[in-house]
Amino acid sequence: MRAHPFLPLLLLVPAITAQAQVGVSVNIGLPHLNIGINVPAMPNLVPVPNCPVYYAPGMNVNFFFYDGLYWVFKDDNWYASSWYNGPWAAVHPEAVPVFLLQVPVAYYRMPPPYFRGWGRNAPPHWGEHWGPSWEQRRPDWNRRQPAPPPAPLPAYQRNYQGAKYPTVDRQPELHTQNYHYQPKEPVVRDHYQRQEEHSRQKP
Repeated sequence: MRAHPFLPLLLLVPAITAQAQVGVSVNIGLPHLNIGINVPAMPNLVPVPNCPVYYAPGMNVNFFFYDGLYWVFKDDNWYASSWYNGPWAAVHPEAVPVFLLQVPVAYYRMPPPYFRGWGRNAPPHWGEHWGPSWEQRRPDWNRRQPAPPPAPLPAYQRNYQGAKYPTVDRQPELHTQNYHYQPKEPVVRDHYQRQEEHSRQKP
C-alpha cells in the first residue's frame, strides 16, 4: 500500500495489519487510511496535567494533540495527522513519541480492555503489552524527562468544518500559511518536511 505523499515517514505498520484494522479509501486519486472515525469539527482540547499533550475529553475516541500533530489510538494502533479529521497515517509503536506513551490511563476516553487493572494515574503498561523486544528498543519510554512547553493548537482549523473541510491537496498549503510552530520530534519534523515538499510541488 502506497503512503500518502505528505504522510510517509510516520512509520507505517505492516500492510496486512493496517488493512485488517482500517479501511482504505481514495480521495482525489491519493490513497490514505480511513480509521473509521468522523470528527465533524475541531474538538475541544485540554492539556494533560504536567505533560505537553492535549486530549479531547468530549470525544469517545482516544484523541490527542502533541508537537503539532493530532494523534489517535484505536484498534491497538497509533495514527497521526496534521488535520483533526485526517487523512491519517499509521505510526509504528517504535516511532510513537515518549510523551504520548507517558499519558496516564485516565486520559484515554475509550481504553482497550487490556488497560483494566492498570493505575489510572500512571501510563499504560506498554512494555508489558508490546513485549520485551519492543521495550529493549524503547528503553526511554517510561523514563521521566523535562517536558517541553505544549505546542500551540492550530486554532485556524476551527474555520474549516463540514463542507469547508479542505481536500487533501489543499491541506498542506493552508497549514503552512497558518501554523508556524517548529516541531521537536524527528517523526513530526519529517511529516512537516514532506508536507512542505508536497505543497511546493503543486502547479
